[in-house]
Amino acid sequence: MSDTNNPDSAQRSTVLADDAQVDLEAEFQASNVQEVLDKLDRELIGLKPVKTRIREIAALLLVDRLRKQFALTSETPTLHMNFTGNPGTGKTTVAMRMAEILHRLGYVREGHLISVTRDDLVGQYIGHTAPKTKEVIKKAMGGVLFIDEAYYLYKPENERDYGAESIEILLQVMENNRDDLVVILAGYKDRMDRFFSSNPGMRSRIAHHIDFPDYSAQELLAIAKLMLAAQNYRFSPAAEQAFSEYLKLRMKLEHFANARSVRNALDRARLRQANRLFACGKKTLTKIDLMTLEAEDILASRVFVDGQPDSEPGADTAVQK
Repeated sequence: MSDTNNPDSAQRSTVLADDAQVDLEAEFQASNVQEVLDKLDRELIGLKPVKTRIREIAALLLVDRLRKQFALTSETPTLHMNFTGNPGTGKTTVAMRMAEILHRLGYVREGHLISVTRDDLVGQYIGHTAPKTKEVIKKAMGGVLFIDEAYYLYKPENERDYGAESIEILLQVMENNRDDLVVILAGYKDRMDRFFSSNPGMRSRIAHHIDFPDYSAQELLAIAKLMLAAQNYRFSPAAEQAFSEYLKLRMKLEHFANARSVRNALDRARLRQANRLFACGKKTLTKIDLMTLEAEDILASRVFVDGQPDSEPGADTAVQK
């Protein structure tokens, strides 16, 4: 790993005496990791077990940095990860912040995130997969490679499938380049469990398995209010109550995708608000009019009308990065 952009390169050049002391809190503050952790808290409601695990990994890496100042050498910690959970639970966002933490602590050179799926790695014919996979790896070097729905790489029922070739290349890189690339696999827990059972080599290279729980209805309402505020919208009191009822009903229906479904529902509510404003006959509108979602913008959802999920463009089966 090149020391050009490595925050701890200066520390490695000088070995401290055995009786020297290091200030753990000062090192933590100097790393600016707290800034990333605070950002994660602002971006994502709940997820306490996930955030706790991320803090634990950050602590491990910080202590490892301090050990190097005393020449207490050890192998580079294995940092490849597996994120499991349902759609819309924040896996991609956490991966982005993990890349920042790794960069600030000197474990990757650049700290960027490359997010891919099977289609980005696996070719359709002989000789196509290796170049595709190697090109993606090349772009990800110095950062984090995030592979969503990673279980689709393995299709044993298809003898002509080339996913196994991509897996073999990834395994080699994960072992030989772990000081310059972190791979995060993601997907539904049951499918990832089957994937690892069929690919023990991949399981042995994953050090951190983090499960992302579904959000509660209360957490999803808080997420909705954050999303609206970010776009200068707000619920009226009646609309907030209506959306709370919407969530209780929507969570019981098929294809529910946590924060992703909330975003889609809000997009549809904004569409209804715009049409309501056009139809109301007002010649002038106030700032409050333009900002406020009313109960009728929520209650027009099919969830209330016929007990079915809305099916407008951008519905809950869409992919969210």
